[in-house]
Amino acid sequence: MRNTKILAGSSHPELAALVSKRLGTPLSDCTLQKFSNKETNVEIRVSVRNEDVFIIQSGSNNMNDNIIELCIMIQAARIGSGKRITAVLPYFPYCKQSKRKGRTSITAKLVANMLAVAGVDHIITMDLHASQMQGFFQRPVDNLYAEPVIARWITQTVPNWQNGVIVSKNAGGAKRVTSLADALRLDFALIHKDRSRMGPQGQNRPYSGMPKSGEGESSVRVFEEEEVVNDDVEDLTASISSLNEAGVNGDVLNAAVTVVADKDGESTITLVGDVKGKVAFLTDDIIDSVGTFLDAADHLVKKCEADKVYIIATHGVLSGDAIKKIEACDSVYKLVVTNTFPIPKEKMDQSSKLIVIDISNTLAEAIRRTHNGESVSYLFNHAE
Repeated sequence: MRNTKILAGSSHPELAALVSKRLGTPLSDCTLQKFSNKETNVEIRVSVRNEDVFIIQSGSNNMNDNIIELCIMIQAARIGSGKRITAVLPYFPYCKQSKRKGRTSITAKLVANMLAVAGVDHIITMDLHASQMQGFFQRPVDNLYAEPVIARWITQTVPNWQNGVIVSKNAGGAKRVTSLADALRLDFALIHKDRSRMGPQGQNRPYSGMPKSGEGESSVRVFEEEEVVNDDVEDLTASISSLNEAGVNGDVLNAAVTVVADKDGESTITLVGDVKGKVAFLTDDIIDSVGTFLDAADHLVKKCEADKVYIIATHGVLSGDAIKKIEACDSVYKLVVTNTFPIPKEKMDQSSKLIVIDISNTLAEAIRRTHNGESVSYLFNHAE
């Protein structure tokens, strides 16, 4: 592409190289280094004056360094008189910290502000954890979707995929799975994990607002103004309503119930929908620690008699020993992620179940359309 410079950060050079190859535009020379005191230094070694600059920098296991490095690269391109600077973040850092819980920061909003202050003009990302995050930015945002690429992979790779069910591992992901189910014209279901009724040893939990024995009214818990009320109940109600509208009877839960133990005590897992004898596609946007996925997979196979379980996620963060846990779980047939998040080779070598889908075509086409002033909405429903 003419009058274009593509720069790659240090977080995911393999993906940047693939995008560059798809575009037929070589990566521009850029030196990234750290001084002895751990400060980051960036030097763009080509002219970017009046050029359309695209900086590819995803989140990785060095998230904080990635953010600072990206901001410095944006600033360097801005000072170098770049005409327009676009940050391409396949995985947006801190995307899970998008709302307040008690006295916490809305860190995703902070990162968005940092990019704006650094001088970015446009942002391209993929599958934001919450679509409302687009309102955090002071610059235009294109939030791409991996769904078309995932749907194509399913239809081209999975035997008997027509006998499948798209399953959400929690109520909050219902909208995501219904979209994929509509694209594939498959049924969908959701798993509800209820912690509210079980105490540490399985006893019913007391209502937290009731005074304890021997205490007066002053012990009644009052929610402070800055606390955020958990909206899981509203999510579940809305999700079951969606299931009813789609013809799934949400009033009749699957009879099988699994009780699992975690750090918060015991909780129950219930399936809304039917997966008996079917291929279950357990879907979410991010897979990090895999405990909830494994509990859901065990429930689908052992209690609900699913034929196979594919775990599918856009961003394969897979922290710690997540890969080993997936490999050891007999209920998981395959783990499918895209390459938005870099997975070290040593981790990939640990698993025979891991499949990585390349989304560089989608990112490259988004960059091409952005450069040429074309609409990117076509990519929301079509795989490249």
